[in-house]
Amino acid sequence: MQTLLPLMFASLVGMGHAFEADHLIAVGNIVSKRDSWLLAMKDGLFWGLGHTTTIVLLGSLIILSQVIFLHSTNYEAGFGYFEAGVGLMLVIMGISRLTNKQNFSRTRTPRYQHSYAYTVGLIHGLAGSGALVISIMGKIENPWLGVAYLVMFGLGSILGMFVAAGLVNIPFTQRMKIGRSVRMGMVVVSSVLCVTYGGWMMYENLIL
Repeated sequence: MQTLLPLMFASLVGMGHAFEADHLIAVGNIVSKRDSWLLAMKDGLFWGLGHTTTIVLLGSLIILSQVIFLHSTNYEAGFGYFEAGVGLMLVIMGISRLTNKQNFSRTRTPRYQHSYAYTVGLIHGLAGSGALVISIMGKIENPWLGVAYLVMFGLGSILGMFVAAGLVNIPFTQRMKIGRSVRMGMVVVSSVLCVTYGGWMMYENLIL
């Protein structure tokens, strides 16, 4: 029972992790291109799979090899660069969305591969894996239990982002009778928010 409780808790933490601001902004920028609620939720699923892939692979490598740099006083600076990288990705996503004329045309372009969402999830997982592993190593002595914790955390984040993507996409579905001007305004707002939050992440981790 003492082993199961941390694993059950990990899945709940993973679900909550999916609803963090930078995750919602990135996924919102992706799924707002979808007219289909199902396709948007699949984007969320693939984002979660990418996020989990990085966390489980990189986190397991760190835990099982007991990497020495985790105990260094400079580890926070190293992971800060990963966070700044995520910020840069958000800035690029937002600018790309604003400069793509197809996003403001009457014809929607819903046909693109879910690999884009998967790649964004991979990068997000890279940023979050370090702090998560440090937290685990401070609480769980058994390395294999730590790996299991990562897996359960990842499964929770997949489920959480699957739900979050569906919720974020609701205003953009065909069933929502939103005027073209309102839809375009929402695209602009989400893109600007993406650029602004990404810029803040870069500033916070590279300058402050």
